[in-house]
Amino acid sequence: MAKILIVIGMVLVIIGIIWLVFPSAFAWLGNLPGDIKYKSGHTQIYFPIVTMIVISIIGSILLNLFNR
Repeated sequence: MAKILIVIGMVLVIIGIIWLVFPSAFAWLGNLPGDIKYKSGHTQIYFPIVTMIVISIIGSILLNLFNR
């Protein structure tokens, strides 16, 4: 379990550095087709359904690779 947490931490640091150096690298995140955005006056509602599904699939694949 400790190995997984260390790897997750390193991945998050690498993603943070990439995001800092190249801010547009993750511009697609949250703007996928299927993400629901609703604006009306001063009200904004946002449901990132497809983005969360993609993140869940990637996370599941990575965890299955590290657990084997």
